[in-house]
Amino acid sequence: MKTSNRKLDHIRICLTEEVESGYTGLEDIMLIHQAIPDFDFEELRTEFEFFGKKLSFPFLIASMTGGHTVAKEINANLAIAVEETGIGMGVGSQRAGIEDKSVEETFSIVREKAPNAFIYANVGLPQVIKDPEVVDKVVEMVDANAVAIHLNYLQEAIMEEGDLISRNAFEVLREVCKTVKVPVIVKETGAGIVREIALKLKEIGVSVLDIGGKGGTSFSAVEAYRSENEVLKSVGFDFFDWGVPTAFCIVDCAKILPVIATGGIRSGIDVAKSIAIGAVVASSALPFLSPARISANAVKRQIERFMHGFRTAMFLCGARNVEELKRKPIFISGKLLEWLRFRKIDVQKFCEGRE
Repeated sequence: MKTSNRKLDHIRICLTEEVESGYTGLEDIMLIHQAIPDFDFEELRTEFEFFGKKLSFPFLIASMTGGHTVAKEINANLAIAVEETGIGMGVGSQRAGIEDKSVEETFSIVREKAPNAFIYANVGLPQVIKDPEVVDKVVEMVDANAVAIHLNYLQEAIMEEGDLISRNAFEVLREVCKTVKVPVIVKETGAGIVREIALKLKEIGVSVLDIGGKGGTSFSAVEAYRSENEVLKSVGFDFFDWGVPTAFCIVDCAKILPVIATGGIRSGIDVAKSIAIGAVVASSALPFLSPARISANAVKRQIERFMHGFRTAMFLCGARNVEELKRKPIFISGKLLEWLRFRKIDVQKFCEGRE
């Protein structure tokens, strides 16, 4: 199947089927309510600088789509809204644009519509292993401020056309980090990045981790819905809930490299919780797909919902700015508490202040 047709399948399935795996670990975090904040709501400062670009609050629209004519309108609407609200975004995997020049504009439209925003390019690790020069090509395609090299081996294992090469991955990534002109983000796509991998990625020169934890869209499920192979369909649903939850990955990796918290971020409260436990930025894709099919204004309204929710959570925690939010006491229970203990993290110290 052509990559462009697969992208159309992904859009359809994400809009019509149940693809969210649930439980991010953020459910086990309570931000502690301060009944009387000692400042006014308008005194809040949520601006944040990311790779030299100022964001109105620490949030990105995560990589979503591209490579099909339907995706061009989606990406245009996302980009217009991102530009107007002062955040950033990633594009979907640009493999289709590399394979077929006629669909390049479904990706490049993002920079056209968002000339001042933080934009990151995106390509899969197997494609980089085969041809490291592809990294420069995808960066140029969208005039990117950074490049995400995504890890989606679970998804690839459920695809008949899946690409499962991984040998020499770290060596290839090391060379890419040395030669590419923009910062390198290594991005998981729903199964998470843990401490052991994060340490290796830091050592080879990766700039940022997009931990892409479990709890949001399960691409194992997406491919299971697509598949006509009975074995792969069954295995895809078996792995529906596979991976390390988002919050677990944040606490594992935040002291190693800057973390983008992706995976089941569904509100401004989720953004605030992610920042409170160590992420520098949060991102989300699925909540923006349906609005992007409608208009840029619909996307903008969704961004504003996340933004106002984040500001409200900060206000109610008594945090005037993002740095103060990271130092506010929190309460942790459930499986996340068990994970902290498993990782031998001092729970009391962690809950009293992470900075």
